[in-house]
Amino acid sequence: MQPNPSTLPLLEELLMARGPGGQEHEVREICLRELEPHCDETWVDPAGNVIGLIKGNPPGAETNSPIRIMAHLDEIAMLVKRIEPDGTLRVVSLGGANPINFGVCPVDILGDRDFIPGVLSFGSMHSTGETHQGADVLSGNVTWGDVHVITRCSGEQLQTHGVRPGTRVVLSQHWRRPFRVGDAIAAHFLDDRAPMVASLQAATLLGCRREALMHDVYFVFTTQEEESNAGALYAASHLPGDATVAVEVGPVVAEYATRLGVDPIINTGDKNGCYHRGIVDQLYQAGKRCGLTPQFALLADFASDASAIMSSGVSAQGGCIAIPTENTHGYELIVDGSIEACAGTLLEFLLNRTKD
Repeated sequence: MQPNPSTLPLLEELLMARGPGGQEHEVREICLRELEPHCDETWVDPAGNVIGLIKGNPPGAETNSPIRIMAHLDEIAMLVKRIEPDGTLRVVSLGGANPINFGVCPVDILGDRDFIPGVLSFGSMHSTGETHQGADVLSGNVTWGDVHVITRCSGEQLQTHGVRPGTRVVLSQHWRRPFRVGDAIAAHFLDDRAPMVASLQAATLLGCRREALMHDVYFVFTTQEEESNAGALYAASHLPGDATVAVEVGPVVAEYATRLGVDPIINTGDKNGCYHRGIVDQLYQAGKRCGLTPQFALLADFASDASAIMSSGVSAQGGCIAIPTENTHGYELIVDGSIEACAGTLLEFLLNRTKD
């Protein structure tokens, strides 16, 4: 599919917005702005999820029950565990992050009162085995215990900024802009900003096709997916419908026989269990009707909002469509047209979905 001229500006805006789990307001505001013109109703629920409803035609049509399409607002990040006497921060993972995902880099420390800069550090490498931190880095065995954040602030100054245990630390906006690599775009946090753009594009397209839609669709942009799927579980418990489809990034690795390209990955199952066979097949057929060659994959070391909801018994049916992505949870890369291919497949699925 051809790239949409609006894709890259919106994607870059979302990439620049900081959205650690539980503090996604910068991303949430953009999402609401993009949803409102195309939905019958939009709101933020008590959990912090952004929800847009596009009603089926005729209203209350019962040929199919409502369906939820979910992409997540949050990104992998860090939490302050403690503040050392010299103002150095000790941090732990927020979501599925490892130190290698970020490397040594600039960070933004999101204090309660304002943001301050810092540097994520593994320590100096010109050291001997006597310095365990340097030895761990040189051996490739870096853990969060080897990591600290340099602030150049005193404990009192950090307290003034509202920095405390539990404060979020994110990759700085200084390093967030996307990078062009031939026919591809690379950036941190394409998970889940690229699927967000695909979902927003699907909502835009669907808003123009209401007359052909035979069931209500809830576009849900969830909070805290990387940590606990808390937002998705809350939304599925409070919104109508028996089916949920997660929109995700999909790892491109030999063990799953996935390839980098525009063709979406149709996830058949992950560590939470198998997805619903009917939804899996309908997503695949929707992609075929769009002229694509969707990729079936069993992503064993993976999870999504939809699989978390299914495994908890909150949703009867679930599926997952993913944009093929190199370096997931790192400096990620997708090809031009893959966002539009995902959006087109979602549109085709929603307009032709049948209830199993």
